[in-house]
Amino acid sequence: MPLLTIHHKTVYRYARPVAFGEHRIMLRPRDGHDLRVLDGALAIDPQPMSLRWIHDVFGNSVAIAAFDERADTLSFVSTATVEHNPADRFALTPDDAAYFYPFLYDDEEFPDLQQFITPQYGDPNGELSAWARRFLDVEAPTLTFKILSDMTHGIRETFSYRKRYEQGTQHPLDTLRTKSGTCRDYALFMIEALRRLGIAARFVSGYLAMPPGSAHGYVGGGSTHAWVQVYLPSAGWIEFDPTNGIVGTRDLIRVAVARDPRQAIPLHGVYLGAADAFLGMDVDIKVVSVGESMAERETA
Repeated sequence: MPLLTIHHKTVYRYARPVAFGEHRIMLRPRDGHDLRVLDGALAIDPQPMSLRWIHDVFGNSVAIAAFDERADTLSFVSTATVEHNPADRFALTPDDAAYFYPFLYDDEEFPDLQQFITPQYGDPNGELSAWARRFLDVEAPTLTFKILSDMTHGIRETFSYRKRYEQGTQHPLDTLRTKSGTCRDYALFMIEALRRLGIAARFVSGYLAMPPGSAHGYVGGGSTHAWVQVYLPSAGWIEFDPTNGIVGTRDLIRVAVARDPRQAIPLHGVYLGAADAFLGMDVDIKVVSVGESMAERETA
């Protein structure tokens, strides 16, 4: 299995020493059968008065730091080595419940999935619904994979990626009307479109690995990345990256999953001081391949 190292450094700069409120740090990769964290560390300067780790409502690892020292810089450095076993595709057979759309979630799964099926953002004129239904065959059931793949690639091919410096994620209707946004905007837009088709979808925050000499032409490297997970009976949670047209977990390193992007902010906190004290922030992220795991070398 490929081994990757992740180095994420964020530095906040201030004109004068300020006090810091509580900070929530969501940078540790999320373990699973396809992603195993071998080691990790979090360094914070100035050193926090206390640092505790919790699992949030979605099972994400969150560090909570409290400070009692004033400073004119605040830095967070997260490092991790992960073993990544990417799943490029998923297979549905004609016997699977979700092979064709529309399909139903069973009575056992539906109560747990309902929060990911219910739209979270308004669509008073039905614009999102109309856009989503463009991917359906009006005369016959549609292959579910075709809907998901066509929607993923449709966003990538017809929308324009642009960086925004405003905080937060823009409303899905703004993404639709401007046909532009960041990876987080694209992910939220696709999630809300799928929810209007009754398909369970959730937000994923993480990192994008860009192999040396890669010809993929990925967008979103060098910063945190965001994409979509869709739940299908028999297949489970499947990754779709509308920014880069990726289906499956190839080159995608999960950190957090959430119902809404506001629940998966990588680093969130406040400082206590004048507004003009804040000078800016610097972010440096590197995801580097360091070879293969020992188990893979021994069996090669």
